[in-house]
Amino acid sequence: MYYLHTALLVSDLEKSRHFYGTVLGLTPVLRELKFPGIWYQIGPVQIHLIQVPQVIGDQVDPEKWGRNRHLALGVGDLAPYRQRLITQGCAVQNSASGRAALFIQDPDGNVIEISQIEGEPPGLQTTIIHPPAGSGRLEQR
Repeated sequence: MYYLHTALLVSDLEKSRHFYGTVLGLTPVLRELKFPGIWYQIGPVQIHLIQVPQVIGDQVDPEKWGRNRHLALGVGDLAPYRQRLITQGCAVQNSASGRAALFIQDPDGNVIEISQIEGEPPGLQTTIIHPPAGSGRLEQR
């Protein structure tokens, strides 16, 4: 089994294009679907932004953004990224755990974690999940 993408709902494609493209620095990829959206490639996976008329927030802990549903991205050095986000006007919340990570929100309130990753980013090595014969359960090989 392979992880392919995460879909996020957005209400304004132009605001989202600015946030994900200019603020975060992601590059969009070609999509040939007819409904409104933007796809971004990050390593072997994608973020799919899908436009809907209204995004209904679902944060359960508005004080600690990391305790809500969120997307996590990794960078080699968090400090310049933090400065870039602040310069772009993003509200930044440091991780309550004390690790080198921060949380931001896109224009629709989707929470994004940005963590500092030392060395080779995790997940670049392929792990395939296979169902064992006849068990109905998944196991890693």
